[in-house]
Order: sequence, then structure tokens, then C-alpha cells
Amino acid sequence: MAFLFSPMSKRRLRNFKANRRGYISLWIFLVLFIISAPAEFIANDKPLIVKFDGELYFPVVTSYAETEFGGEFETEADYRDPFVKDLITERGWMLWPIVEYDYQTINYDLKTPAPSPPTLSNPLGTDDQGRDVLARAIYGFRISVLFGLILTIASSVVGIAAGAVQGYFGGLLDLFFQRFIEIWSGLPTLFILIIVASIIVPNFWTLLAVLFIFSWTSLVGVVRAEFLRVRNFEYIRAARALGVNDRTIMWRHALPNAMVSALTFMPFILTGSITTLTALDFLGYGLPPGSASLGELLQQGKANLHAPWLGFTGFVVIAVMLSLLIFVFEAVRDAFDPRKLVA
Repeated sequence: MAFLFSPMSKRRLRNFKANRRGYISLWIFLVLFIISAPAEFIANDKPLIVKFDGELYFPVVTSYAETEFGGEFETEADYRDPFVKDLITERGWMLWPIVEYDYQTINYDLKTPAPSPPTLSNPLGTDDQGRDVLARAIYGFRISVLFGLILTIASSVVGIAAGAVQGYFGGLLDLFFQRFIEIWSGLPTLFILIIVASIIVPNFWTLLAVLFIFSWTSLVGVVRAEFLRVRNFEYIRAARALGVNDRTIMWRHALPNAMVSALTFMPFILTGSITTLTALDFLGYGLPPGSASLGELLQQGKANLHAPWLGFTGFVVIAVMLSLLIFVFEAVRDAFDPRKLVA
């Protein structure tokens, strides 16, 4: 807690708030992410709460058989079925989410063939399989943000550590490591992803692992250059002369100088991660078919030019998401920049 209230932390917080565009973007992004994080409670084809015969049921959390509500089948109740609805409403009530569809729910009551235009039931229309576009956009936003953040954090930690070791120690370690990175960076990532997709069915974690293997090198060069520059500064030499160990010098004295450059490039890693996932889904090498995917939404927009709401929704969600993230990281970069002083 003392770290949070230190003079340095307060100065960084003032610098962050001074960037109004980034500060406002952070709040907008947090609101959108908080809305999408519990997506199952916002958009679902199961009611949040069911009261039947004086007892409360929570279908979003627990599965209940139709026989629990006086039905005939032992399988999970279909709460959108008029028969099940009548059974429950005769002896209780149901509380539905704001959007009464999840990303896989097919609306069989469409008045026009799918993809159908926006209606009161489907505010953003449906895709070519009759699934609600708003629900798919909410789930797709969540999975894209989580994918990008996890990949960015993991890649940055490994990349900064590798660059710091290279730049600080130099010599043969730096020479051999640099040759390895040059070879590793030249490998065709897309072709490898296609090969992996042809061997196994890719999922969230598989794609994350494959992209992480190749994305961690993004920050190595920047951090390495900063550590090479500062390792011979007088305060670094003084710390060595005082007997401070290398790990402490790297963490406390050299790393803060490298963080500004690293934070400058982090938005590109984050936006690149999200756009890579979107592109892979668009090409059919991403998440499994049927997953909530912004790339698949764009692909459907391309295949159904007579349904502009598909492509428009995907474009707006991705554009807003990437713009907000870039503005936020610009403010974070300013916060860690020692040259920026805000009274």
C-alpha cells in the first residue's frame, strides 16, 4: 500500500489524468468491459431467476431438467419453448436478461429469412444462421479483449525480461541471443497457424499459445537498446560500486528508463493481437465454428452484402475497441515518462 501512495505513484497518476483523452477512454472502456464481462447475465437464452411453486431457481448458473417444472423430459428445460413458459408462468414467474439470446441461440420466430434486419426482438438483426447479432457482439467483444490482454501481458513480461538480460549483460550472451531472435522472428507465423489448424481443432488457448511463441520478441529490441544505453550511466556504475546486485540494479534503476519505450510499443502488440484473432476468424483458422467471433461477423458481412448490419456492427465494435485501447495506452505511456511533470 505504501507503493500506491508514494510520490512517484502520485506523479504518475497525475500524468495519466492530465491526458484527458486517455483518461476518458479508460472509463468508457471499463464500462464496456464491465458490461461484457458477465455476458451470460446480460445476454442469455435462459432466465436469470425462476420462481416456481414458491422455490427459486437460477438457470444461468445451474441446469434444471424439464421435469422440475412439471414437464415430461429429463433433459434440460428449454425456457424459450412456449410449453415450458406456460408451465412456469402458471405457477410462478421468470426474470430474463436484457438480451434474451446467447451467442448460439437461433431465433426460429423470424418474420423474414435470415439474415434478418434489426427488430425490437433483435436490435442489431440476426446473422445468416438466425443468431442475434447483439449477443454475438457482446460475447465477441469480451473474448477479443481477454485474448488481447492476456497475450500482451504474457508477451511483454517475457520480451522485457529477455531484452533486459541481453542489454544489461551484453557480450556473447547478447550476440547469440540476437542471432536466435533474428531467426525466430523470420518464421512464417500464419503458415504455422494454418498447419496447427489442420492438425488439431484450434481453441482459445491453442491460438494464444501459438501466437505467444512468436509475439514475445516484439519488445526485445526496444528494451535491449535501452539497457545497452543506460548500463554505463554513472548511477548504474555507482550502484555496482556500492555492491548492489545485478537483479536490483536492473529492476530498480535500469527498467524504469526502458518502460517508456516499452509502453510506447505495447498498444501495437495489444491491437495486433486483437486484429490477428479477428483476421484468423475471418479466414476460418481461428476459434472453433460457432464461437462468438468478431472476425466471423465480418466474414458474414462480406458474404451477405445485402445485410449491411452485419459488417457495420463488426466494424464499429472493433474500431471503438482498438481506438479506446490506444488512447488508454498513450496516457499510460505519459504516466511513466519521467520527462513529463504535471503540477
